[in-house]
Amino acid sequence: MPASSATRSRRKKGTANPPWFTQTLLHWHAHHNRRSMPWKGETDPYKIWLSEIILQQTRVEQGLAYYLRFVATYPTIAELAAADDEAVFKLWEGLGYYSRCRNLLAAARQVMQQFGGHFPGSYADILSLKGVGPYTAAAIASFGFGLPHAVVDGNVIRVLARFYGIDEPFDTTAGKQRFTQEADAHLAQHEPAAYNQAIMDFGATVCKPAAPLCLQCPMQKKCIAFLHQRVESLPVKSKKLIKKDRHFYYFIFRHQQQTLVRQRNSKDIWQDLYEFLLVEEASSAFTSNDQYLKKARKLLPATTSVVAAHGPFRQLLTHQTIYAHFVECTVDGAVAVPGAQWVNESAMAKLAFPKVIRDYLNKREAATQTNLF
Repeated sequence: MPASSATRSRRKKGTANPPWFTQTLLHWHAHHNRRSMPWKGETDPYKIWLSEIILQQTRVEQGLAYYLRFVATYPTIAELAAADDEAVFKLWEGLGYYSRCRNLLAAARQVMQQFGGHFPGSYADILSLKGVGPYTAAAIASFGFGLPHAVVDGNVIRVLARFYGIDEPFDTTAGKQRFTQEADAHLAQHEPAAYNQAIMDFGATVCKPAAPLCLQCPMQKKCIAFLHQRVESLPVKSKKLIKKDRHFYYFIFRHQQQTLVRQRNSKDIWQDLYEFLLVEEASSAFTSNDQYLKKARKLLPATTSVVAAHGPFRQLLTHQTIYAHFVECTVDGAVAVPGAQWVNESAMAKLAFPKVIRDYLNKREAATQTNLF
């Protein structure tokens, strides 16, 4: 039961008396919101931006430690902009979605070059930063500068969809426009930061995706989804995520204390991270060390033996699942390989690897003393 156009017109942006929804939400925020995070109440736009980029596609529980490490290592945007790319990627290692890290560096340098080192203070200028979309720009504008811009994230969409019984799929063009309009219509003009924080926290702690606290909800008496038993069916998503499986075979060539690595530079996943020489197969392709050795010698003719094979190690990504196998090989000399380099253990420890490779390396390191791996 979507809200009527007449109803929406009475909630239009700039209304002197905010709607019951907004008043109730702000009251809940002031008296009952106990959600605590280190960036709540933060007004430094650099730290707000940093937290928002880290939390894109990331749970708060996982992103918190990364946020704290970034703030400690790069307390100002000038220090981040001047940092070595590989050092920043290493700090980001394990967080995933590495395009965010590339955009983070690009935006920091954009601020230094285009805005004289001062974080831009208008919504349009914030939106112009690399990797910043409407949601992030609204969050920085409202929290950092007190500007009246409503955030629209998954929590906001869920709260609005349930309260008004909105059937419009949120992942369509029309749906995105609809929820943006609804969010703007409810924004508390006099305190946009408090309102934005309130609705996001409300969606995270009360109007949760699963097992929402409907019986404790102050919106209950006017919530369409609750009154019509539609809580579990809203919001609506039109697109079904199709996942694919990929099988990676990493050939780890070692000579004495040196290991052969290369940097991924294609537009595929994990761009700019390091890896071992890789063969991707449609499925599990190798069943014996002889087969591994034959493939290894095609990659590097100087291969003398296959020492061991481990895996599969699994990493779940949004659209795909990676099954990684690790084939340890010895080589007769540290021969040159185009696009690759030989590194020792200490140098390799400073490189940023995809999580699935870091899992293998950590397990190998932990087992070296017990000889169980």
